[in-house]
Formats: sequence, structure tokens, C-alpha cells
Amino acid sequence: MRTRLLKLSLNLRHGLIGLLLFTGLTAPFAWAQAPSPEALHSQFNALREKGTGQLAGRSIYLRSTESAERMQGEVHALIDEPFDRVRQELTQADRWCDVLILHINVKYCRGMRNAAGDELVSGVGRKFDQPLSEVYWVRFGFKVQADRNDHLLVELRAPSGPLATRDYRIVVEAVPHTGGQSLVRMTYSYGFGTAARWAMKTYLATLGRGKSGFSVVGRSDDGQPIRVEGVRGVVERNTLRYYLALQSHLQSHDAPGTAQLQQSLEGWFTATERYAEQLHEIERVDYVAMKLKEVKRQETVAPPPPG
Repeated sequence: MRTRLLKLSLNLRHGLIGLLLFTGLTAPFAWAQAPSPEALHSQFNALREKGTGQLAGRSIYLRSTESAERMQGEVHALIDEPFDRVRQELTQADRWCDVLILHINVKYCRGMRNAAGDELVSGVGRKFDQPLSEVYWVRFGFKVQADRNDHLLVELRAPSGPLATRDYRIVVEAVPHTGGQSLVRMTYSYGFGTAARWAMKTYLATLGRGKSGFSVVGRSDDGQPIRVEGVRGVVERNTLRYYLALQSHLQSHDAPGTAQLQQSLEGWFTATERYAEQLHEIERVDYVAMKLKEVKRQETVAPPPPG
């Protein structure tokens, strides 16, 4: 038992936390249902009116929830990209790998097609260079739930992961907004069991010590905000990382040829540095070099077979 616990702890130090932080959750083993476009506008207007979860004066609103067995993060944001472009990019499974690979923990992503439909095979690991033999592999089903000229809903779902984690989902909904903008909601969460809870506690007591999220949960004696920590802090940090990956990919669309990748990498790093207190992990030059290597690798190395 002691040996097993030590092994779990070492696995966590080698990047489990990146895998635990994948996706948006609804009812177990059921694809998300498509609400009306009006509902998304109403939710965003309510958040903007109250200022709930607003980040650094921007049109980005971040929230999180925690229950006994599930964690969830959610971003509502206005993005300076036309809805037609958002729709064109996000309804294509292979474009999602261009998004996911920007996240510092994602080491590999390739779109595949099987009898069940489109799938994204993703390898998740540490926040620095890592061989594929050490990553955790997750296979996401990809489904477009709504694709209309006024509403988009796309979902990525993986039923299980290591250490009893389960029900990984990324759900992105978008509608057109005034002035050529798009209104986007990204929901991300996972379910977990006893082993995953233990692993997260180990992370928070070691590598994650002293890190916070964004939600203000109180005030210090001198009036400074006290921000959420623990598992909710972890979820909030990674929810924002994934949203900023989506934003950076869309904003690099007009760059010519291979410059698009470079621009999206630079854009993601610049965007995360606006929240350096929560999100900074490595220096820009190291991040870009690592990601260029990972992109080249995923283009030439096949993913492992299912199972």
C-alpha cells in the first residue's frame, strides 16, 4: 500500500494535475443539450450588470462551483471575432487540436475518425518538456450539438481518466453579438472519486501550495481581496487557460501559413501573463520553444491505439 501511494504521488508530480483539469460537465454520459441563443445573452447581461467574476476590467467573467464529486469552471466572454469565423473554426474537430495544444499541460493532440465519429486523442502532462511515454492519454469524443447562423454548441467528452477521474467535458457555446463580436461561453469540469481527491490534496500541499484562483471569497484586515484557493482555484486557473487558448487561436486566423502557429503561441502567453499571479509558470521563450517541438512531434508521431 505504501509503495502504491508513493507511486501515485510521483505520478501527480509528473503532470496528473494537467489531466484532472479537463472539460465541462453536465449529466453523466449524456451530451449537452442546446439552450436558446437568448438564454446565453441573458446570462451574460446578468453577469455584466452585477460584475460577477469580471477579470481585470475586461469583458471576461469567470465562475466556479464545487460539489462532493464534481468541479466546474465557466467563462462568459465577448470576443472580437465575427460569429461566422467562430462557427467555421469550432465545428471542425481538427481545429480543436490547434486550440488545446496551446495549453501548457497539453503535450499532444490529434484528430481521428472512427465508427462512432470524430475523436481527439490528447496527451496531458507536465508544464515543461516531457516524452510521450510519460503522458496521460485521454480520448475525447467530439460532437456539434447546434450549428446555425445564430447559435453554436460544441462538446468534447471523455468518459474516464486516471485515478478515478471521470466525465471530462469541454462545452463551448457561441452566438453573434453586436459590432462584429461573438459572445462565448466555455464550461469545463470533471467528476472524481477517492483516489483523485487524494491526488489533488497531494498536489495542493506540494506543487500547488500558495496558488490562488480568481474569485474573491473575502477581504483582509486592510481591505485587500482574498481569492479562492484549493481545488476551486485549480479549476479556475485552468478554465481561463483553455478559454485564452480558444481566443488566441481565433485571433491568429488571419496570419499567413506557419506564422499562424507562432502568433497563437505568442498570443496565448501574452494573454496569460495579464494574470501572471495565477497563471505564470515558465518564461515566454521556453514556452514557445516547447510548444513548437510538441506541434512538430504530434504531426509525425502516431497516437497509441484505443485501450
